[in-house]
Amino acid sequence: MKEIDANKNAWNTLSKDHYHHFKERLKKEDTLLNEHILKELGDISSKTLLHLQCNTGADTLSLARLGLSFVTGVDLSDQNIYYANQLKDDFQMNQVQFIESNVLTLSDIHQETYDIVFTSEGVLGWLPDLKAWAKVIFEHLNKGGFFYIYDSHPFFHMLDQEALIQRRFQHKYDYFDQNADYDEAIGGYASETKYAGNYWWNHKISDILNALIEAGLTIEYMHEFDTLFWNNGGMTEVKKGLYQYPEFKNKMPFSYSIKAIKK
Repeated sequence: MKEIDANKNAWNTLSKDHYHHFKERLKKEDTLLNEHILKELGDISSKTLLHLQCNTGADTLSLARLGLSFVTGVDLSDQNIYYANQLKDDFQMNQVQFIESNVLTLSDIHQETYDIVFTSEGVLGWLPDLKAWAKVIFEHLNKGGFFYIYDSHPFFHMLDQEALIQRRFQHKYDYFDQNADYDEAIGGYASETKYAGNYWWNHKISDILNALIEAGLTIEYMHEFDTLFWNNGGMTEVKKGLYQYPEFKNKMPFSYSIKAIKK
């Protein structure tokens, strides 16, 4: 699929910069996971976890530091996986492994099951098919295990980001449009912006929930937050790694989380 190939190439352009950025942060910080994720995951010590769309592995290592017995990180980008393994070696995290794979076809090469399947922070928009995604989650969960996602809210992605920075509420993208949006640039948060074509799908909340339900999972909760996990421009850091426009506090959702159980 040309869109997936383009996204892989685009992420490859960021990998080295991300590796160096997150390596320095992991030297200084025990975890890069934000407060919402840490609170909602709870005590996961001694459990096994599959991390989908793991980038260069910084959050995977942060998860492993919570006392997990074993962690597998998966990412589409071969360069992300190369540098994730570098990061693993840098911090001698022997309970971690990384696999290069499109997460939608992970079951073709990996059949292990886990207590937890996890994904977070800017992930779902890179995937064209949520039903295939949810099927992979179900297949890789142990019975009684749970899936957890924390991501940016589809409602937020409807808005004109430049207008939002200027504190103007302006609609730009259609909520019900299933077509991918094309962008010529990527990055900017842990790397300089790179110019590589990429595609993003803004899945509506009902599609996310229904994909998980149809795959056989039981939704335990969905939470919504008026904070974002990156500074979109002119935001205030209200807690470590969580940003807010004070003018829009309590007024609109910027991120969400879902927990689902395999019964």
